[in-house]
Amino acid sequence: MTSSIAAMHVAKKQLGLDDDTYRAKLTNITGKASAKNMTEEERQKVLTVFRNEGFKPAENAPRSDGRAKLSGRYAAKLQALWIAGYNLGLVENRDDAALVAFVKRQTGIDHVRFLRFPDDARKAVEALKGWIARAGGVEWSDAAIVSDYARVDGFKIAWAQWRKLGGNPHANSVGAFHAEVKALTGVPVDRCGKEGWITVMNAFGQRIRAAKTKGGK
Repeated sequence: MTSSIAAMHVAKKQLGLDDDTYRAKLTNITGKASAKNMTEEERQKVLTVFRNEGFKPAENAPRSDGRAKLSGRYAAKLQALWIAGYNLGLVENRDDAALVAFVKRQTGIDHVRFLRFPDDARKAVEALKGWIARAGGVEWSDAAIVSDYARVDGFKIAWAQWRKLGGNPHANSVGAFHAEVKALTGVPVDRCGKEGWITVMNAFGQRIRAAKTKGGK
């Protein structure tokens, strides 16, 4: 069972949905009554709706290999950036162990320090952000940004992904990007929240990795 299917089953329990109501919701969101028949994009879309309705995934759920995820004050930020690298096609291994190894190579700082101490955490975060900007084309600066929605990290990463997928700043491409965000999340770009951007980034990430595999790069 994939992690997204397992999460959907947990959400069903948390939200107190009986079988008929659960399947009706799945059908309403994706047109499919079974999680097994959905694409990963569709499952993520369902999970976004469930989160908006109150589903709270376990923050430190065990991984498939039985080991706990990284924990600590700065773990979530670092993991989010690492997954952004994965969804931009920069990271081959999304595991926490790979994140720890990368940060140590870049900064010389052991994970016990960068997960606990602010100065070390800032160095780790900046190392990751700098690499993602250089290799992934993410523009972190807000200097040229007019719209509030474009100031959030989720938008910045998704826009860089869109460009990797062949998009550009021209009006037709920007319009197509906005339409794709709405198709994936059910809301316009200016109303897309954190969970919505996660859905978009995961969906675009799948496409980037598929294109990379197809191109043999």
